[in-house]
Amino acid sequence: MENIVAQVRQMLRECSDEKAKESGLRFFKEEVHLYGMKSAVTLQISSKFFKQICKYDKAEILSFCEELWQSGMMEESFIACNWSYTLKKTYQPEDFFVFERWVKNYVSNWASCDTLCNHTIGTIIDMYPQYIGELKRWTASPNRWVKRASAVSLIIPAREGRYLDDIFEISDRLLTDGDDMVQKGYGWMLKAASQAHQNEVFRYVMKHRADMPRTALRYAIEKMPAGLKKEAMTRV
Repeated sequence: MENIVAQVRQMLRECSDEKAKESGLRFFKEEVHLYGMKSAVTLQISSKFFKQICKYDKAEILSFCEELWQSGMMEESFIACNWSYTLKKTYQPEDFFVFERWVKNYVSNWASCDTLCNHTIGTIIDMYPQYIGELKRWTASPNRWVKRASAVSLIIPAREGRYLDDIFEISDRLLTDGDDMVQKGYGWMLKAASQAHQNEVFRYVMKHRADMPRTALRYAIEKMPAGLKKEAMTRV
């Protein structure tokens, strides 16, 4: 069989659209590299080729994913995320370090970061929660995307009311970070946690509102009632 990654790239090129590319670029302050297409098209391509490789062993599929990540093209990163998440029933503890390598070496924008972390990394953390300690270590990284990843990896379990103490600890570590992508990341995590723990998150925000950047604070209280929002936004 011709190299599967080469086939994927050929189809992505064939489906690229300059107008979609120009539109997509508007969502990013940082430099990103796009073929240019709707996300539904990327997903269709991902599904088409996964049917060809689903019988391969996990290590080989993950090696395809890594090759896709290495290009720096956003749509290829989305396919890598989709394929790795499709393998979730086969995750073993050591796979965490594969996904960690992707975050540290390849993630270069918020869309790739959130797609990988919300699903693939969030799932393996749920399966092997001993790795939450690794997320906490990520908060000290000089890499903005690794720091954002430490928070957005817990978005889905946060919505379900889990890991609240860990969420607050990660928020503590990121609290005064000056990067807006990090602020939005941990603010989003707190917002997700507020869906199950509104009172606890509100108390956390009120305790830290004097130090919390306005961007993070606004994200954290977004789902709260108007009265609580007003109270939280009144600076001490």
